[in-house]
Amino acid sequence: MPIVDLKDVPKQQFPNGATYQTVVGDEAGSTPVRVGVQISPPGYSTGTHSHPYMEVVSIIEGEGEAWMDGTDGVIAIGPGTTLVLPPHVKHGFRVTGTVPMKTYGVHASSTRIVERA
Repeated sequence: MPIVDLKDVPKQQFPNGATYQTVVGDEAGSTPVRVGVQISPPGYSTGTHSHPYMEVVSIIEGEGEAWMDGTDGVIAIGPGTTLVLPPHVKHGFRVTGTVPMKTYGVHASSTRIVERA
């Protein structure tokens, strides 16, 4: 199994200023999961979306708020918070703090699929 150093992983630009680094996975879908680190600037929002598979997102740095169908309203998130998002459940988060939010996410799929609401 290879060892991956995040500083060696190229950054992919997301809309509205976020960056994403794919730590495990590739465009060929050669791994059963995709793992990545996203850095989102203050004010960034993922918008409401879902995936056809489970996603697990842990907040490493920064502060924000998250929402998910089936829960009551919006919840505060920050370091130590993990979102466990079932398949096809609409969800999202936005950065509310003054520093970027760093998240570590696992997509239970060989390809990253985002379905917009």
